[in-house]
Amino acid sequence: MSAPTATRPVDAEQTGRRVEEVLDRLAASGDPAAAEAAEELVRSLMDFYGSGLARVLHLLSAAPGDPLAGLLGDELVASLLVLHDLHPEDRDTRITRALDTVREHALDVVDFDEESGALTLRAREAGGCGCGSGDSAREAARAALACFAPEVRAVDVQTAPTGPTLLQIGTAPTGAR
Repeated sequence: MSAPTATRPVDAEQTGRRVEEVLDRLAASGDPAAAEAAEELVRSLMDFYGSGLARVLHLLSAAPGDPLAGLLGDELVASLLVLHDLHPEDRDTRITRALDTVREHALDVVDFDEESGALTLRAREAGGCGCGSGDSAREAARAALACFAPEVRAVDVQTAPTGPTLLQIGTAPTGAR
């Protein structure tokens, strides 16, 4: 699958002027809170994109083999590509990539509901201690998916069936006497 291309080129100078005009209109509107919020939004977006571009340059310069693999595996760069519908991998591949970043939770995809954006996962290993490891796995998966597959809007983690039933203390297994 090839990455989509922009339908029209963007003129950097014209875009900069348009941003300044919008900020000026907000400042002239008489609502200082709105003008301040808009300026903060622009600063935040500039920081985000600047960090992404710096990371792209770093990953390209450090990539010995396939530079695309490094870019697609980076959360910041991947999120920029997904945000602009430029990520060359399909949704299922991106979900798998995201879950690979949280391997310690050993999660498998059970189902994805496209309409609701709900992803159902199964933990391969039950925690067994009753310590809420499902919540930890769900939060880790949710954070990773936000970068790689933002179309996932909800995550449900089912626990895998546990192994053999544990023996009660003081009893022997059948046939062990």
